[in-house]
Amino acid sequence: MELRNIKGIGERMAQRIEREFGGEDAFLEAALNYEVDRLARIEGISQRRAVEIINEVLGNPTQKFLKTERAIQLYEDIIKKILEQASSDYAQNRVLLLSPTKDLKKIRERLDRVMEAKEIVGKLPQKDIQKLLKRINHLKNPSPRVEPGQALLVESKKDYETLLERELHRYISIMTLDELESIHEYELVVYAYNDGFLEMDDAPNMAMVPLDAADGELVPGKVLSYYQLNQDIIENAAKLRDMLGWSSILPDVMGILNSTKCSQVDEASFNQAVDEAKATADQKMKDAIKRVELSGQEVLDLLNSGMPEKIKDILDEVLEEAQQEIYTKTGRSFNPFLAKYPLEVDDEEMDRVRKQEIGRQQLKAFEHRVTAAKELSLLQEKVEREVKEVLEFDYQFTLGSFAHKYNLQEPVITDGFGFEEAINLDLALYEKSQRISYQLQHPDNVVLLTGANSGGKTTLLETLAQISILTQMGLPVPATMARVRLIDELYFFSKKRALDAGAFESFLRNFIPIATHDTDKLVLLDELEAITELEAAVKIISSFMDLIRDSGSHAVIVTHLAREILKYTQVRVDGIEASGLDEEYNLVVDRTPRMNYLARSTPELILRRVYEKSDGKVKDIYGKMLELFESQEDK
Repeated sequence: MELRNIKGIGERMAQRIEREFGGEDAFLEAALNYEVDRLARIEGISQRRAVEIINEVLGNPTQKFLKTERAIQLYEDIIKKILEQASSDYAQNRVLLLSPTKDLKKIRERLDRVMEAKEIVGKLPQKDIQKLLKRINHLKNPSPRVEPGQALLVESKKDYETLLERELHRYISIMTLDELESIHEYELVVYAYNDGFLEMDDAPNMAMVPLDAADGELVPGKVLSYYQLNQDIIENAAKLRDMLGWSSILPDVMGILNSTKCSQVDEASFNQAVDEAKATADQKMKDAIKRVELSGQEVLDLLNSGMPEKIKDILDEVLEEAQQEIYTKTGRSFNPFLAKYPLEVDDEEMDRVRKQEIGRQQLKAFEHRVTAAKELSLLQEKVEREVKEVLEFDYQFTLGSFAHKYNLQEPVITDGFGFEEAINLDLALYEKSQRISYQLQHPDNVVLLTGANSGGKTTLLETLAQISILTQMGLPVPATMARVRLIDELYFFSKKRALDAGAFESFLRNFIPIATHDTDKLVLLDELEAITELEAAVKIISSFMDLIRDSGSHAVIVTHLAREILKYTQVRVDGIEASGLDEEYNLVVDRTPRMNYLARSTPELILRRVYEKSDGKVKDIYGKMLELFESQEDK
């Protein structure tokens, strides 16, 4: 799919996307890797829009399935609940792209994986695993950085151009022999030889590598920087794989990386060794001189020719011990001191030896880094595969954690809808919430739902919608048992839609085409009422229901107009009825609908609640109103 063919993407937005990703092909590759967050960072693209764009690239049918804003809200609420269990950006992006489908094979494959993951979640230390997963993400490619104090030396302009084509200039300064003023300008010079005519035997800071060697042998930092940037990810992925009992090469990678740190150049400790040796030697001289007794002749010699033999012997001994101390600490045997008291550092000698030592360390570190780069370059594909497996585990673990938290069960794909002991996800974590059972199937594929205010009719519709959406996402559902029909479209219209005269045309334009679409659909209408033109409204609603029923689709319509509608069509009527008031005058409701039952509304019970909580003359008035209800019942 071409970027500019995606709905809603104009030329300017396409250009912004290409700038962010580095081209159209790079964007399409990122979309296949579910990089929603990166797309959403672009100005003018919200997270929902980013999801829509990548869904279109992936061919996900969410927008075709969810046909109303309320249906979309229910879907997004499910996504939000799943996201609470996700740890890595990768898992979050995969969750954002979870999409309802009618592909039975995909649904069953995902259901199998999620139920397996749910079982695994119950056996693992969930918090410890999520803590590690939060530190694992996609491996990133580092931005090229030129190594300071290092140079790549070539023999000719042609060799120079060869290395430019390999883009090594992005990692190290490249120069020809003509441009190199002094090899000592640099801490390390890598001689990329072709003919090898340059001889620099006295250059301790030069490494010789064939021009046609691999990039990592010429510039090991090009390979190592990738692992150094991703070291935390690799380390935590290694810990997680160990916790899961998975085999891994990641500990070996960490060992190789840590070994390069041991071979790093340590100029500071070299200088410190000299400073410490000087301080020790000065103290020894001071203590020794206090014990020296000079004769008159030795004092005259001190005045005439300088240092007496006794003091010279002490100084020689102290210098020898200082040199030995430096050797012990640095591995280098040299004397950087002038024979004076207190000792003075010979700056020229110190500079000469320091350059030699740094050059030697740089060369040793370079050779070690080249070895590490060779080993790691062979392991990169395996490393990426192992980290990707961990990220995929996070995605499955997220879905399993969601199913475990809400105790979701696998649905059965069949004709019609039916569930036992179902619970709305918003109520599932509350132990006292009543679970409900219900069914909607041929020949009663269109029903009216009646009954008590605040009795749970809206919650029932939402639960049915959630079960439908979850099933077609390939996820288990909040019910002990659920039979679910796969549909093409889900419509959920929230309360309240008043069918006054001015709304008739809107109703006809919006609702009647729904009934005539040649698709299998589930239509949920919450309290579709008529305020004016009652007779006409009832006829229209009845016709709408007949169209839905005859098309084979399914619908539940919540209404208080059941008696009037039944004059024009024969459909099943279900009811949720309040049976009374509890001790605190709250409605007592069995929220599982009674099928084939026209339930009463609750004005009498509400009136009784107000009556019981009132006093004085007002209570007397409410009492007389209640008598009217009671007299009607007697008739």
